[in-house]
Amino acid sequence: MNKKDIENLTLESYENEFSFKENKSNLNISFNRIAFIFFIFLMICLIYSIKVFYLGSLSSKILHKKINLAQTNFRADIVDRNENFIAKTVNTLTVGIRPNLIIHEKKLLINLQLIFPDKDFSNIKKRIKKKKYFRIQKELRQDQIERLRNLGDKSIEFEEQITRIYPQKNLFSHIIGQIDDDNNGISGIEKFFDYELKKIHDPLKLTVDTDIQFLIRKELIKAQEIFQNIGSASILMDVNNGNILSMVSLPDFNLNKRQDIKDVNYINRVTKGVYEFGSVFKTFTFAAGLNEGEVEPETKFINLKKKIYCGGRPIGEYDDKMPTNLTAEQILIRSGNIGSVRIGQKVGIEKFKLFLESIGVLNKIEFDIEEVGQPISSKWGKCKLATSSFGHGITTTLLQLAKGYSIVVNGGYDIKPTLIKRPIDSKIQKKRLLKEGVSEKVNKILRKIVSTKEGTAEFANVTGYEVGGKTGTAQKSINGVYSKSKVNTFAAIFPTSKPKYVLIVLLDEPKPNKEYVYHYRDGRSPYKGNWRNTAGWTSVEIAGKIIEKIGPILATKYVEFN
Repeated sequence: MNKKDIENLTLESYENEFSFKENKSNLNISFNRIAFIFFIFLMICLIYSIKVFYLGSLSSKILHKKINLAQTNFRADIVDRNENFIAKTVNTLTVGIRPNLIIHEKKLLINLQLIFPDKDFSNIKKRIKKKKYFRIQKELRQDQIERLRNLGDKSIEFEEQITRIYPQKNLFSHIIGQIDDDNNGISGIEKFFDYELKKIHDPLKLTVDTDIQFLIRKELIKAQEIFQNIGSASILMDVNNGNILSMVSLPDFNLNKRQDIKDVNYINRVTKGVYEFGSVFKTFTFAAGLNEGEVEPETKFINLKKKIYCGGRPIGEYDDKMPTNLTAEQILIRSGNIGSVRIGQKVGIEKFKLFLESIGVLNKIEFDIEEVGQPISSKWGKCKLATSSFGHGITTTLLQLAKGYSIVVNGGYDIKPTLIKRPIDSKIQKKRLLKEGVSEKVNKILRKIVSTKEGTAEFANVTGYEVGGKTGTAQKSINGVYSKSKVNTFAAIFPTSKPKYVLIVLLDEPKPNKEYVYHYRDGRSPYKGNWRNTAGWTSVEIAGKIIEKIGPILATKYVEFN
């Protein structure tokens, strides 16, 4: 461009030139703004992505922690033979207090007392002063949770825990036992199968029946009201396989409270209590005589004395009207002491002792819980034989008594009492302990003890169930001296034509009730004013009521009676 051309440039030309440059600058500014916004958006996305990843990782750790907690504290459920829950593991909330976060202590304590009126708040005040976190209540109810949350107090903290609950409360206390705060079994099934319950995932199935257990316990509670006994016990067992359908010991306790029980009266009277049972042992003496071929039911004993002496101590009859001439069968039916001694003497010391050992009543029994008593051993001699023949001076547990009766009445086959439901193995051959025919002879006589007026157990003669059995009344030995306190026992079997169950009822230190009305099942007028404190008037009465209640259930579920 020459000088003339430059001079001839118009203002418009300048404007056009500058206009071009201005448009180019605007374009650059817009691009930079978009790039800046995109960068900000990218950073926000990156920040959120990192946080989501972090939270996801944290949730995974928390979940993993909960899974590990569940695996650590898990215990398999326990159910009865009909799949009803007896013990169950569930998630529950526990509430605790963190003292350093308390703003208004007095207000907090008032609110807590309204929610937990049974708590010892003097102890809670002491724990607050220590300024350390502590728990105040486990297994919160839903209404308690809501009321605590509505307080809005930061010092209140909730913890989720795996908790063991027992829906049946007291019903199976002596069977199931307890666990400690660290979820370890400390008694009963919970202790004996502690390892298995922590490893298995399927429920541990027991042989017991909740409905039957409830009915038997109810009758034992009624018995305590009638006879004012300090305790009682009962066991119902299948005589052919040892499966225990019910095992009750009173007094019992609520498993959900996890009480530290030191009172010896809460002992498991079925497995741990060791007693002299009295005349229920006469069945064993008679069975031993049959098994050794020393007596038959019709064997006669002539000129039986009213009283004999052994070691300078007298042995007499409980009934002054006892005939002096009796058959072996009549001795058992009438519960004769002297006649039983004579049968025992025919068997002999060694054979009688071996017989009792073979049916499992002399030595400590292996069982599914650790709370098992040890029968008191003593030196055997002529006097020991004499007293043992009618059930005195010899001890065992109610569980072992049930085993002994089962073997004597089931055909003579060995059985192992159990609380654990196991598959039936048809390949296992039963071990015969008694000679063939012994059980049939014993069963017929046990039936007569219940069904005839000469017997001592009329009140257990429940129509339709062919009940047989033997009574036993024994004085309690305290520090080696016999006291006036008694243990009354009745061992029942039914049906006697083909025995299926043994039911034993024990009343510890019952008292006669002169106001109680006895109702005979043969149509006789009711009887009131009894002063006798023997098993025939206490344990037999309760056993009869139990069989009336549980008989229909057993007949429907497990066996048809003819």
